[in-house]
Amino acid sequence: MANVTVYNMEGNEVGTMELNDAVFGVEINEHLVHLAVVRQLANNRQGTQKAKTRSEVRGGGRKPWRQKGTGHARQGSIRAPQWTGGGVVFAPVPRDYEVKMNKKERRAALKSALTSKVQDNKLVVVDSLALAEVKTKEMQKVLTNLKAEKALVITADNDQNVILSARNIADVETATPATINTYDVMKHNTVVVTKDAVASIEEVYA
Repeated sequence: MANVTVYNMEGNEVGTMELNDAVFGVEINEHLVHLAVVRQLANNRQGTQKAKTRSEVRGGGRKPWRQKGTGHARQGSIRAPQWTGGGVVFAPVPRDYEVKMNKKERRAALKSALTSKVQDNKLVVVDSLALAEVKTKEMQKVLTNLKAEKALVITADNDQNVILSARNIADVETATPATINTYDVMKHNTVVVTKDAVASIEEVYA
């Protein structure tokens, strides 16, 4: 089991903690991590874009001029793609971008992402994260003390003081053990996690 240093909100060392190798010490599977990131980004796409083809644009039923003798190129409809106001060639239509990935693969990808943060010394464990009130300045002060930039903050439960204090800080997001995902872990430079949240993650994923 890997040992990590536990800090308080002032950034001082207050002890160490053993991490479960079944979650934070697995063999990193880069392919699954990549697949999980692609899956999340693809599944976030709405897929509702739509443009009209020449068969869907209103008008254009009459041939604009006769076939021969005008000096113009032959035309069959004013709604052909080369006309202003005409249809779009190979127009986009609503579609589903969903990428499937089974539960076992998703869990393996998340474990790989967490392990990579431990190996890169980018996982910061805090003994507790309790703010007396909603104050962005206080949250920023804590992150500065922990030397955490572009951070994902994981708390054991939906602590509204932490969530609301962090939401106005650029490149900082919050999550709980139930909502963490591979993309968010990999996207942020540092993962700040409370001791209680570590225990919850190990309980769910070990």
